[in-house]
Amino acid sequence: MNRIGVGIVGCGEVAQIIHLPGLAYLEDKFHVAALCDVSPKVLQAVGKRWGVTKLYTDYHQLLAQGDVDAVLVANPNAYHTEVALAAISAGKNVLVEKPMCITLREADEIIAAQSHAKATVQVGYMRRYAPAFIEVCRQLPEIGEIRLARVHDVIGQNPLVIKNVARVARGDDVPPDIIEAGKKLGKSLMVEALGDAYPNLRTAYGLLLGLASHDTSAMRELLGTPKRVLYAAQRMGGVYISSAFDYGNYVCHFEMGVDMIPRVDEYMQVYGSNRILRVEYDTPYVRNLPVRSFSTEANGRGGVTQTAVHPVWGDPFVAEWEAFYDNVMQKRTPKTSPADFREDLVIFKEMIQQMSR
Repeated sequence: MNRIGVGIVGCGEVAQIIHLPGLAYLEDKFHVAALCDVSPKVLQAVGKRWGVTKLYTDYHQLLAQGDVDAVLVANPNAYHTEVALAAISAGKNVLVEKPMCITLREADEIIAAQSHAKATVQVGYMRRYAPAFIEVCRQLPEIGEIRLARVHDVIGQNPLVIKNVARVARGDDVPPDIIEAGKKLGKSLMVEALGDAYPNLRTAYGLLLGLASHDTSAMRELLGTPKRVLYAAQRMGGVYISSAFDYGNYVCHFEMGVDMIPRVDEYMQVYGSNRILRVEYDTPYVRNLPVRSFSTEANGRGGVTQTAVHPVWGDPFVAEWEAFYDNVMQKRTPKTSPADFREDLVIFKEMIQQMSR
């Protein structure tokens, strides 16, 4: 198996704008064998555009297709666990978009299923595969004792960017009963995760699962798992979150929010006594935008030297798929594994508990 046949479950924005172009670029490693979506309109449009003829509205049919070696789970969050478990049971490798799931129970079920089946299951934390991020991780020991860290992620609503850079087929033909069933499942999983939490906390938890999981995941790879959450607060109905993580000798400040300015303001920064390291991200919905790292340090002459590095052109999603290919071929556990994702759920649970006080 030199090329991996990929079946895509969920053909919405991220599949259309990001994954399908990335897989086409990696045509020596992957071919798209089948598509699945509950919207026939989306299926036909995406299939026609990318030359895929095997189209399904039931993911079980996709899983039964013999040349589907791996499944991209990119449907609504509430269904990620259901599809991932079915794909693992069918003997498929899985790349599941974040969040992998909503509850700790689901995470444990996926971890157990993956362990039993020996399938490759990778969570879609593409920012951790960006060469600039990997370079900052490599350089971190060079700065000596860490004094302070910051994770900052404030973005404009995604449609503000998407409407000007991409054409997306929309599923306005999805039957109302399917939409209602999705809402009901999502609500029940939120109740399972949070109990009888008030609406602002549910909104905050949804934002943590969606946007913040990228940040906490990268934070953990760069700095390790924090000892505890010192505080966490939500404001503006749950769409602005501030927190602080205890790393013993230093604190990592965390802040995120969503506004109406069409841009992405996202970085991680680590402060040593004589050197600062920083990695900056831009919107993922414009492919191949540079992810850059920066180093600021005393020059030894009473001044400052700042170095900006753009290691290589390319897209973090493509790097993620390349890592997935290697993980499948070498039967290697991804660094963004189901067990790794579970650590973010534990952090989010503690953050929500702090917000509830």
